[in-house]
Amino acid sequence: MRIGMGYDVHKLVEDRKLILGGVDIPYEKGLLGHSDADVVVHAIMDALLGAAALGDIGKHFPDTDDRYKGISSIKLLHHVGELLRENNFKIGNIDATIICQKPKLAPFRDEMVKNVAKALNIEESRVCIKATTEEGLGFTGEGLGISSQAIALLEEGLNENV
Repeated sequence: MRIGMGYDVHKLVEDRKLILGGVDIPYEKGLLGHSDADVVVHAIMDALLGAAALGDIGKHFPDTDDRYKGISSIKLLHHVGELLRENNFKIGNIDATIICQKPKLAPFRDEMVKNVAKALNIEESRVCIKATTEEGLGFTGEGLGISSQAIALLEEGLNENV
């Protein structure tokens, strides 16, 4: 078994959509980034890539490459899932936390879990996405940005001949 940890943060700005877990969340601001800036999916990708010792999302999807400008992070997550399978890894589970003051994310949690599980071709029971505030403290508490942390467990030897 292997464990990986991921973290991501993006600034909240006007005139951008707020995409979290592949869900378009109605809100007055969105996250600034080269792709759709989906912090929870980015943290999950880094946790998975780290557990497999395959680098990070910057290595696989650099922000200097126009192919990834505005791209859905769920599409990138699907690619990470393919990389894991190619390297004989099976996802044990994923646990992610989104840290933001607003908006409230509980109504969107189930759809986020479905999107992540579908992109990785795993059971929804292997994915947990939570949200918390920082009680008005720090940049997330002040509404300046949103961050996310994730941890993932991988099992080695997906293929029988490994």
